[in-house]
Parts: sequence; structure tokens; C-alpha cells
Amino acid sequence: MAKLKVEVVTPERRLVQLEADEVIAPGAQGLFGVRPGHAPFLSLLQPGPLTVREGAKSEPYFVSGGFAEVGPGNVRVLADGAQPAKEIDVALAKKKISEADEKLKLLEVTDPKAEPLRELLRCEKKRIEVAAMK
Repeated sequence: MAKLKVEVVTPERRLVQLEADEVIAPGAQGLFGVRPGHAPFLSLLQPGPLTVREGAKSEPYFVSGGFAEVGPGNVRVLADGAQPAKEIDVALAKKKISEADEKLKLLEVTDPKAEPLRELLRCEKKRIEVAAMK
């Protein structure tokens, strides 16, 4: 049976380079799955789980955004940031959420400084969700 060549790259390193049966990614419009023979396309990624399946085994990763380039035999993820679920520091993510919440309480809803804090909250909450998938 055909396999997908999967590559996950961040600005710092190549996190994943392997062959798999399926990849499920957090696209800008929701999760999408890719199997060998898929039609080529390019998608924005939102923070969330990137799952790589090989047979009955699934390996979850957290991606903080970026792009996915899909071809009939490959998936290349150019991620802003990524890490395996098993390496996620949940305590640190919760600390970042708490700190961002405290800063948001001091700002008006329309304050331009509030949006990056809201994005940080969304990202860290997704990171915790992915950590629970390991």
C-alpha cells in the first residue's frame, strides 16, 4: 500500500520526516485528513493537533499555525511552531494562560494590545488539549 511522505518543519528545526498512512491537520476552516493519492492543495493552519497515523498507531503533535502543502504522495507542514504532544509542558501552558488572563482584565476590549493576548490564550488552550491526546 502507498504511503505519504510526511515532513514537519519549524523555523528552528525539522521535527518530523517519516512515512505514514494518514495525516489529520488543523486547517484554517477546520480539521482535514490526507491519505495517499489526495488532490494537491495548500492550506493555512490554525493552532491545534496534527495527527500522524501509521497503521493502528497515532502520534499527536501540536502546531501553532503555519501552512500545509499537500500532494498525492506527500504532506509538508511549514509550522510557526510545533512539538510532540508528549513534550508539552502543561504547567507552563497553564501559567501562560493565567498571566494572559490577568493582563486582559486590565485592558479595554477594544485595546489593540488585547488581541495578541487573546491569540496566546487560544494557542495555549489548544496546546493543553493536544497534550491530553498523548
